[in-house]
Amino acid sequence: MKLIIIFGPQAVGKMTVGQELEKITDLKLFHNHMTIELVSPFFSYGSAEGKRLVRMFRQEIFEAVAKSDLAGLIFTYVWALNSPHDWAYIEEISQLFESRGGEVCFVELEADVAERIERNKSPHRLLHKPTKRDTNWSEQELIASMNKHRLNSNAGEITKEHYIRINNSKLSPEEVAQRIKDRFQLADRIEG
Repeated sequence: MKLIIIFGPQAVGKMTVGQELEKITDLKLFHNHMTIELVSPFFSYGSAEGKRLVRMFRQEIFEAVAKSDLAGLIFTYVWALNSPHDWAYIEEISQLFESRGGEVCFVELEADVAERIERNKSPHRLLHKPTKRDTNWSEQELIASMNKHRLNSNAGEITKEHYIRINNSKLSPEEVAQRIKDRFQLADRIEG
């Protein structure tokens, strides 16, 4: 089993790349907004209760997948690399899969800020992420989080064996997915 963690700043293309990777492999996509959107009609993700519920649902899914006979999971995450809490969370998820013999692969995406601001307004993103539909608010959040957190790693900071960093400013999601598939030798999707 493989866990592919696709991380990077908001609107860098994590979900879209994950969708393309899911199409060409037997891995299932679990993008971070799936749980955020589930909880948001009741509690804001920024609230303590919203965060608790999102984390609980994610944990239950991770545990069920790690115990299953699925080929693996693609998970997307905005990793604040200046946050010890986020480092601990990534380690916790990784250990859950590794303790059951799984392999964890890290994909870091980066793109120019101007490109990310444009992607933030894309119909595809807004279709899958209702909480981002107020694009003025979403753009301000994107900029504020960039100023508060370091959302791409420093050179040499990620020392995991199974790691790739891709600047996807000028690459299609299909090209990025194929690079990930090739780098981690992911099996072709089996139709059936």
